[in-house]
Amino acid sequence: MSDLKEIWAIFFDLDGVLVDSSIAIPRAINFALESQGLAPRSEESLHSFIGPPLLRVFSEILESEAADPGLAEACVESYRERYRQTSLEETILMPEIEGTLRRLAGRYALAVVTAKPEAFARPILEKLGIAECFDELVGPSLDPSQHEEKALTLERAMAALGIETRSVGAPAPAAMVGDRHFDVTAGRALGLATVGVSWGIGSVSELRRAGADHIVNSPEELACLFGL
Repeated sequence: MSDLKEIWAIFFDLDGVLVDSSIAIPRAINFALESQGLAPRSEESLHSFIGPPLLRVFSEILESEAADPGLAEACVESYRERYRQTSLEETILMPEIEGTLRRLAGRYALAVVTAKPEAFARPILEKLGIAECFDELVGPSLDPSQHEEKALTLERAMAALGIETRSVGAPAPAAMVGDRHFDVTAGRALGLATVGVSWGIGSVSELRRAGADHIVNSPEELACLFGL
């Protein structure tokens, strides 16, 4: 684990950490399912699908429905059709996060690392007024066939800030902040300190099982963790 005193860069997941997508994403998933003749699900039951890459999400749902797995890419396209039209209205900032980001931005280099394509993520950050807090925003391309794991996205973000990938035992001077096990696993794989937040989609037990170095319960606790 990196010594937090040596850290100069912080990477943030987007959905569940910085923004609340608990309406936008489930509704877009249901739109995609219905477009392929499948029954919609309760929005709450779809919260667990906030975070992973979309192709993985729809592959898992289709498998559970015993549906044609070849429909996954079509589902991704339908999802994006609705998300492109509605996400700016259905996505809101997490409470108190803006103030914490502005305080952190005065001391650290900040970057967003998300499974959401950059083409969708950037307008959200701009609409919500926090884009200026970040030095970099890194997400996958819009090509649904390009399945990018979170560790690869994080590695690209590290490169954008000039941080070399380190092996375990030679930690990078950075931290990964996320609400799901995907974030923690990616951070640990690349030698970053990992911080789980309890206000997102993932549970505290999920974050602990993934091996998060720290767990915080509010943006204020996050600021305090980094010495503010």
